[in-house]
Amino acid sequence: MTEAASKIMLFPGDGIGPEVMAAARLVLTAVSERFGCQFETAELLIGGAAYDTYGEPVRAEDIDRCRDADAALLGAVGGPAWEGVERELRPEQGLLTLRKSLRLFANLRPVSVFAALADASPIKTELVQDVDLLVVRELTGGIYFGRPSRQWRERRGRVAVDTLVYREHEIERLVRLGFDLARGRQRRLASVDKANVLESSRLWRTIATEVAADYPDVALEHVLVDAMAMHLIRSPARFDVIVTENMFGDILTDEASVIASSIGLLPSASLGPTRTDGSGRRFGLYEPIHGSAPDIAGRGLANPVGMILSAGSMLRLSLGLEAAARSVEGAVAQALGDGCRTPDISTETGTRMTTSQFGSAVAERVLNA
Repeated sequence: MTEAASKIMLFPGDGIGPEVMAAARLVLTAVSERFGCQFETAELLIGGAAYDTYGEPVRAEDIDRCRDADAALLGAVGGPAWEGVERELRPEQGLLTLRKSLRLFANLRPVSVFAALADASPIKTELVQDVDLLVVRELTGGIYFGRPSRQWRERRGRVAVDTLVYREHEIERLVRLGFDLARGRQRRLASVDKANVLESSRLWRTIATEVAADYPDVALEHVLVDAMAMHLIRSPARFDVIVTENMFGDILTDEASVIASSIGLLPSASLGPTRTDGSGRRFGLYEPIHGSAPDIAGRGLANPVGMILSAGSMLRLSLGLEAAARSVEGAVAQALGDGCRTPDISTETGTRMTTSQFGSAVAERVLNA
């Protein structure tokens, strides 16, 4: 009996998104050939591309198609072409709406350093060579979604307000996932907050401490967000799993991206609740952490590693294809070890490649491993 094809929705998006997506598709084709797994894909619009075509950053019917799928891949959204668009129709709202509608509450961003690129990090090699951390960021609450959020005028000038709101269940499910993940790693969890100032952070710290009682085998530490910003540069290897709220996670993971030498190298996974079919799997939206980089779009300069590794995470977390996921990760490491380079990580001795050429190089190594 032939195994049913996995349904994957593809959102190439804006800027360099279509280029890195095409590279990832080359790798998935190689995975399909080597492991005999079948992928049923559909390409959908999001962000600026969707706004230009439909007048909205993501269509409700495309969100519905995701609900019937196993996973989704996304390239990138946004760019200066849509800066004048009203807030609710901006490209980024397409991504936020997708996450919220699909209940994707946790964003996983692994940070590690490829041996071949350890010397390329702007941080000293001895500080980054053993880094293997995972940031788990809350994705559907916090200041990005709080209301009211608006601007107005008073007699003395302009005023703006944003609202930071967190509810107990939002914090608990995120922290609990972090503990579960830590159990499969080094059994250390750092919970990041600003409990010396913010009431929302004091609630966060209280709930994290309560949940920790269910995980006596995992060591918990609380770290203030400003201290964490310092630790990520001075001693990143001391951390295993980091859990934090939406805005803090957004900022810290961009900072952490420099550890690996290029933001183009890092993948992410946005996960929803566990499926009710008993598989233990979760629907996930997988994307590189970089932006749309419109200044280099269409020139073959984009680094597709983050997109390819995001596809690898999809194979593992949403499709249950562990061997295939490991083959993708191994092929990327091998390609980099063989000197394959995109311009952002190029060296004098490496082979400089376009986005597509790098994708082909990884696909070849998947097939020939």
